[in-house]
Amino acid sequence: MEYRYGSHTVYKIQYHFVFVTKYRYQVLKGDVGLKARELIRQTCQAFEIEILKGVVSKEHVHLFV
Repeated sequence: MEYRYGSHTVYKIQYHFVFVTKYRYQVLKGDVGLKARELIRQTCQAFEIEILKGVVSKEHVHLFV
C-alpha cells in the first residue's frame, strides 16, 4: 500500500473490520455470502478503498483495508 498525501500531511492508514451477524446466526453461506462479498467489493471500489485481505465466514466477515 502506498502513502497518501494531503496538503500538509502524509499518512498510511489500515483498518481491521469485523462484522458479526446478530446472535452469530450462520446466514452468510451460499448465495448470501457471495452477494455480501460482491457488495463489499463494489463499496470499496466506489470509495477508492484497497482491500488488503478479507474473509466471509458463515457468521462473520473479516476485512483488512
